[in-house]
This record gives sequence, C-alpha cells and structure tokens, in this order.
Amino acid sequence: MRIFRSLRPFLADIGFIALGALVLLLLQALLRAILLARNPELAATATNADLARAFLVGLRFDLIITSYIILPLVLSLLLPHGLGDRRLARYWLMITGGIVLFLGVTEPEFYHEFHTRLNSLAIQYLKEDPATVSSMIWHGFPVLRYLLLWAVLLGLLAWGLSLANRWTRQFGQAYPTWWLRIPVFLLCAFLVAWGARGTLRHGAPLRWGDAFHSQNLFANHLALNGTWSLAKAAMGNKKKDAGKTWLKIMPADEALKRTRRLLLAPGDELLQPDQYPVLRRHSPARPLTPRPKNLVFIIMESFSGQFTGALGNDHGITPRFDELAREGLLFDRMFSNGTHTHQGMFATVACFPNLPGFEYLMQEPEGQHQFSGLPALLKPLGFQDVYVYNGAFNWDNQKGFFRNQGMTRFIGRDQVENPVFTDPTWGVSDQDMFDQALREFSRLDTDKPFFAVLQTLSNHTPYALPDPLPVSPVTGFGGLDEHLTAQRYADWALGRFFNEAKQQPWYEDTLFVLIGDHGFGVKKQLGEIDLLRFHVPMLLLAPGIQESFGKRIHTAATQMDVIPTAVSLLLGRPFTHQCWGRDLLSLPDDDPGFGIIKPSGSDHTVAHFRGNRIVIKPPHGKPLAGRYQLYPEPSFTPDEQLPEKEQMLKDLKAYVSTAMRALLENRTGLPDQQEQP
Repeated sequence: MRIFRSLRPFLADIGFIALGALVLLLLQALLRAILLARNPELAATATNADLARAFLVGLRFDLIITSYIILPLVLSLLLPHGLGDRRLARYWLMITGGIVLFLGVTEPEFYHEFHTRLNSLAIQYLKEDPATVSSMIWHGFPVLRYLLLWAVLLGLLAWGLSLANRWTRQFGQAYPTWWLRIPVFLLCAFLVAWGARGTLRHGAPLRWGDAFHSQNLFANHLALNGTWSLAKAAMGNKKKDAGKTWLKIMPADEALKRTRRLLLAPGDELLQPDQYPVLRRHSPARPLTPRPKNLVFIIMESFSGQFTGALGNDHGITPRFDELAREGLLFDRMFSNGTHTHQGMFATVACFPNLPGFEYLMQEPEGQHQFSGLPALLKPLGFQDVYVYNGAFNWDNQKGFFRNQGMTRFIGRDQVENPVFTDPTWGVSDQDMFDQALREFSRLDTDKPFFAVLQTLSNHTPYALPDPLPVSPVTGFGGLDEHLTAQRYADWALGRFFNEAKQQPWYEDTLFVLIGDHGFGVKKQLGEIDLLRFHVPMLLLAPGIQESFGKRIHTAATQMDVIPTAVSLLLGRPFTHQCWGRDLLSLPDDDPGFGIIKPSGSDHTVAHFRGNRIVIKPPHGKPLAGRYQLYPEPSFTPDEQLPEKEQMLKDLKAYVSTAMRALLENRTGLPDQQEQP
C-alpha cells in the first residue's frame, strides 16, 4: 500500500494522458460523423453495418494519430517531476489536437469534391498557387461556417482536457523513485507503440488497404483518417518530387502524341482524347478458336528466364513448365516492369507501369485510383473473380489495392484448408496454394465465367520448403543452389496443379497465362540496368492456341502487354481499355515490340528497349545505348552511335511523363461502364 501511495502522482499523470487520448479519439470519431453527414448521397449506397464498421476500423487509424500526439507526454514521465503542473502538456495537446481538428473540418468539402481523403492532391494544390487556391476556397465554400465549427471543436477539446486534468490532479506528493517508474513506463511505452502501429500483427503496420473492409467505396474511405492519409502523402513527397521532374522533361502535348503513337495498334480508335490519355477501342486482329470462357493468371515468384529450360537455358530446373510450353504459345523476350513482386503485380494485373517515385504504388495514396486492369475490364461483363495467394494479403497492401480495383474473393494463408506445410514467415507452400485454387474453382457458379489470379511464393527467401522435398536439391550453382531448388519445387507444384486441372470440366474452357513476377540477380549483368533481372517467361495455354498463333513469339514485350493480349483472346471482339501496353498478337509482322522498365526502390534509372536495341537513362549523367541479345548467350554491346538513340530516348521520356501525369491527375481508369457482350 505504501508503494502504491508513492506511485499516485505518477499514476495520476498516466491517467491524465489516457483521458487526453480518449478525448482526442472521441473528437476524431466526431469528425468522421461530420464527414458522413456531409455526404448523404454516398452514405446511402452503403449499408448501416458497413458504416458502423467504418467507425470501428477507423478507430485504429485514429489511434495512430493519437499515439503520436501523446508520445512526448509519455516520454515526459521519465522526467524528475513528470508532467509537472501540466501546463505545457495541455498546450501541446491543444496545438496538435487543434491541427487535427482543423484538417478534419476541411475534409468534408474536400471529400465531397474529390471523393478521396486528404492526400497529395491537397499538397499539390497549395504548392501550385496558394493565392489562387485560397481564393477558390474562400469564394467556393462556407469558410466561416467551418471556422466556427473548428472553434466549437477546439472548445470541446479544451473542456475535455480541463476535466481530465481536474479528475486526475494530485498535489503535495513527490514523484516516486526511478525503479518504481520504469516498469510502468515500459508498459505505457509498449501501448503507445502498439497504438502507433495500429495493429499487433507481425510484419507491416496498418496501411490504407486495411480500411477497405467492404465492397462500398465510401464506407472504406470513411474508415480512413484524413490526418493520417495527408501525413503519408507528405512523407512520400520527397521521392515523388524527384520522380515528378519527369513532368517537366518534355512538353505535355509532345509527350502525349509520342505515347499514343507508341501504344495504339493498327485499327485502334482513340476515345475521349481530351479526358483520357490512351483510352482506345481495340479490335483483336485474329480470334482464338474455340474462344475461352475463363481466364487464369498464374504469377510465379522469381521465375527467372535464365533458368527456364523452354527458353534454351535447360539446367533441369523447370521440367514441368517446359512440358507445358510444348503445348502452348511461349513468349521468349518477355520482361518484368520492375524487380520486385510489388511492381510485377500492379503491372500484370492492373496494367500500369512502374514509374520513378511510385515504385510502391499499391501502398501510395495514388494507388487508390482506378486502373484499366483485369477487374475493371471483366467484372462489368459478369465475370466471377478469385485471388489465391500463399501469404498474407496485407503484405504490399495487395488486398486493399485489388479490392479497390473491384476484386472480391481473397484466399490467403489463413484461408487455405489443411496445408501440408506452413512457413511462419510467408505462409503455406505452393502446392497448398494450387490445391486451394482447385477447390475455389470448383465452388464457382458454372453458369458464369470467371477470372483468377494465382500468386506463388515458395521461391522467395528464406526458401522454406516442405520436408521431405518432392524434388531433388539443385547443386553446382554455388550461392544460387537454394534459390534454384525453390524454383524447381515451384515448377513441380505448377505441374502438379495442371495434372489435376486437366481433369476438371472447366479446363477446356480456360485461357491460362503463366508469367514470372520478376527474375533475380545472376552472375552476368547486361547493361547498366542489369537486364537479366527482368527476363521472365510468359506462356499462354488454351485449346487451339498453337493452331491459331504458332508455338513461339519473339516480340520484345513487358508485363504491360499481358492484359491487352490475354483479354483480346478471351473476348475475341472489340473492347475498350486504357492499358499502357499492347495486344502482342495484333501487331504488324515488322513490329519488334517495345518496353519501358525500371528497377525497384529509389533507383530512378529507366530503360526503353525496342526489339534488340536499348537506351538506358540513369538519374544523372548521359544516357547509354546499345544492343542486347538473350540467345544463345546473353550479351550487351554498347553503341553510342545507335541510329535510333535520340528517338528512343524521347519516346522513353514521353511515356514516363505521360503515365505520371495521368496518375497524378487521376485519369488512369475507364469510363463508368464497359459494354456488355
């Protein structure tokens, strides 16, 4: 009891901090209610359950902001007199809380106008022309009314803090010695750290994708916190600002003209050119007979073209893929758009390029835009969807990103039934993922078409594989042995999946697209961009595909070209899209193909290849040019006198700047409704 009495002043300060945090949380919930009230038409599209859940999910985002605000107060508990007379503590809470409240009262009109929470758009507006923007706000919105609302909320904050101070005040007692304070302080510090992460899960902290809890976009947005989303945008601005220098690299009109010339295939019809940069109606040159009903993307982790036997690199690593390649259409000059799964996923499934400063697009506020990907093209046509993955979908914000794009069924590590192997780091094995995919396909409505994304993971460090291993370990490649053993296992699991799939009634009606998400570093480096890290196989499998298109395509291409090619085969008729690639099977015979690629991370090196010619633009210094070959032996020959160098460099600048401008202006998606078949 004596120890407890000595702790009373210390515990009283903790009580004040806790009550102050509670006041902040209640006021942020009130801000969310104001946002809801300002947008009744959007709220009407959501169920009451979704709106209620938005407040519960939003509490986690509010807790992040609150935890950062109270962190200095918690650290002050280590001072000899703690919070002292609390005057500074109350000033701090009033100032920081006032900022949060000010941002909160600006958001109802911002959201009503732009249908997004506070983000880089707000920063961009203020940076462009503060005087003009201020005038627009003053004359276009009820500024005085919202300032009055802010004053009322500040009054509530001051009143709440005053009550918290009065209820927890202790006088005339000294602070306890440090050895009594430290254990309680550590507990408080843990709670604040937990609150700042927004989650107790292992791995990634809370991300915007965690707010996407329903199929209603407004309810998902309601769960976010405007201060949090604006802070995220501000923190990401430095690398984005470096990337945005591309916007000034060429006049916008010239860049747009060049980009359209790169992307429009013969017969393509440009649509709404004043609003959308590359929206066009595409007519496939040749249909696939019989026309498939379903579409399945299989995206293979780190499936390097340098160790794929069907591409001439037969080291016994991919025997099952090689067997399948004899049945399908193989693309032997396919490259990933980046060197990380993140870029491979949004490039392949959302059909948007990997841009400098936006390499982790699915985690960025701009990732909330709509893109011309598989969901946008096929969901309006009545397709069912399913996404099956070995791991947790919070990684890279995959679930949030693709749910926002329109996908609805996500089967991750926790939904896989009776896995034979589970790795605590990543999840279940590739064979478990493929087995679950077969179960999911059998549960779909057989009267409706479906598209699916299957994403493997076993071929990723730490290469945790089932024991006993169903394949023999790879030897003779030194430090790559473990990596290649995982690739051999992934290949085995792929073959096992197709053995079972071929027995299913939906198999003959399905177009399969098999592609690597990226390669990996090998001993030989091609050019300044290390081209072999991007080299991956792509294989199309469907009845009649070899009869219609042959066995092999040599056109140079990237993941940008996957959706236009696959959807053309699937639909077999004209359709509208805004992909940043082309239908590879509708190109003229003399078109060598092209691609724009970039490494992951903060490296702003970008390369443009056309056929076997390549121009590499580093972030600083002179562009490099040359010729590369993949077969029979990979090589790169510098050629600064390359005749096409200047035009290729201009096309590279045009493509990147046009795509970036479309992203920043939110013009990457489609008109509201696709045509029905």
